[in-house]
Amino acid sequence: MSTNDRRVSFPHLRGIAAGVLALLLVAGCAQVATRPQTPAESAAATAARDTARRAGELARANASLQGAARRSNEAEIERLLGALDDATLQREAAALPAGDPLYDFAGRALIRRGLPLPRAFERTGWNFDNRPAADRDGYRPPVKLAVLLPLSGSLSAAARPVRDGLLAGYYGEGRRRPEIRFYDTAGTPAGAMSAYDRAAGDGNDFVLGPLGRDEVSALFGRGALAVPTLALNRGTQATPEGHASFSLSPEDEGLAAADYLLRRGARNVLVIAGDDDTQRRAVGALRERLVARGGSVTDTLDDSTTDFSAAAAKPVDAVFIAARGNVARAIVPRLGSTALADKPRVATSALVTGTGKAAEDRVLDGIAFPSESWITRGVRGLSNAEATGARLPTARGAAGRLFAFGFDAWLLTAYLDYLGRTAEGSVEGATGVLRLDGFGNVQRTPAWSTFRDGEPAPLADAGR
Repeated sequence: MSTNDRRVSFPHLRGIAAGVLALLLVAGCAQVATRPQTPAESAAATAARDTARRAGELARANASLQGAARRSNEAEIERLLGALDDATLQREAAALPAGDPLYDFAGRALIRRGLPLPRAFERTGWNFDNRPAADRDGYRPPVKLAVLLPLSGSLSAAARPVRDGLLAGYYGEGRRRPEIRFYDTAGTPAGAMSAYDRAAGDGNDFVLGPLGRDEVSALFGRGALAVPTLALNRGTQATPEGHASFSLSPEDEGLAAADYLLRRGARNVLVIAGDDDTQRRAVGALRERLVARGGSVTDTLDDSTTDFSAAAAKPVDAVFIAARGNVARAIVPRLGSTALADKPRVATSALVTGTGKAAEDRVLDGIAFPSESWITRGVRGLSNAEATGARLPTARGAAGRLFAFGFDAWLLTAYLDYLGRTAEGSVEGATGVLRLDGFGNVQRTPAWSTFRDGEPAPLADAGR
C-alpha cells in the first residue's frame, strides 16, 4: 500500500474479528444457562417491534408522497426509529430483507449513532465504471473533474477557502490525479445550471458542486443529470439517485450534540441560543433527536438572558449553548450562580467564533463542542492548522472550517465509490469521519473538543 493511502476502514477485517467473537460467544453459551424473558422485557420487545413495523409501513408509502407530505412522513419515520435503543435498531435493520425501503432510513440512523451497518446500501444509478480500478484502500478518483463554485458574486468569499482546501488536497496527493477545471456559477441558480451544462459538454466525468443552497436545489430539481455529481450543500430537493451531497449543516451539529448528551445519560436539556438561522436550525435538530429518544428541552432561552433561576428550578441534566464564544463568555458566569453551575455543557462549533484570547476564554473551559479533526488533531495529507493558516489567509480563523470542508470535498471525489459500495467504509477527513448513507448524503461524525486553560483542545473521552 502506498504511504499516501488514507486511513479507511476495511470491512473484511472487521468481519473476521466479528466471526472470532461470535465463536467465543457460542462457546460461552454452552456453559451458561439462559435466563427466561420477563413479562416486562417481553412487553418492551413487543412495543419495539410495533414501532419498527409502523416505521416500515411509512417507508413503503414514502415513494408515493411529494413535498411537505413527504417531508412530514420522513420526519415521523426518523422519530419512530429514534425511539429504538441501539441494540433494537441494529437487530431490526439486520432483519430487513433486501430492497425494503425502511433499510435506508434505519441505516442512516445507525450511521448517525456511530454504529455499523449490517450490509451495504443498495445503489441505483451508481456508475463509476469509466474510472481506472481502485487502489487497495479504495482510492479511485475521476478522470476529468469539474468544480462548480461561485468564484464571483455574493458567495465568492465563502468559495475561496473551499477552493483552496480542495487544491491543498489535490496537490498533496502523490497518486494519479484527475484533470481539474473550475467553472464559475456566480452564486445563482441559473449560473449553476449553466456551469453544469458546460461541464457536461466538456466531457468531465464527475462534477463537484455547486456550493449555494439555492444552486443545489435548482440543479437537483432538474431531474436526470448526465454526469455524476457531489453537491456541496443540501437543498430542498432530495439527492437524485446516482448522485451525492455533502454539507456542514447546522442540523448535523444539533444531532451530534443530542447524541453526545444522550450517551452520557443527559435527557432533559436547557437550551440557550442566539437568534440567527444557523443556531435555530441546530436547536431544532437537537430538540427533535432528544424527543425521539425520550428526552426533552426544558426551556429555550435567548443568549441575552441574565436570570436563569427559573430554568434552574426545573430538572435539568445538561445545558446546550448555541452562541458565539464571545457571547458565551458572558453566559457562563450567570449559570455559575445557580443550580446549573455543575451541569455538563455542550455547544455548537460557533463557540470558537469570537475567541482567541486565552485569559478571557478560560471561562469556557470544560464546554464540549463539535470541531474539525484537522484543527485539533491534524489529518493525514495536510499540514497542521497553525502552519497552514500562517501561509494561507483562507485557512485561518473562521475560514479554516471551509478550508477543511474543501479538503474533504477532494477526498470524497476520490473515495465516493468506495463509500457507496461498502457497508462500513469510512474516510477520516479534515472535518470528521465521513460515511455515505442510502440517500446519497455524506454523514459526518465530527471530532469533539473543549476549552482547556482558554485554548481549544481535543476531548479525549468524547468517542463512543
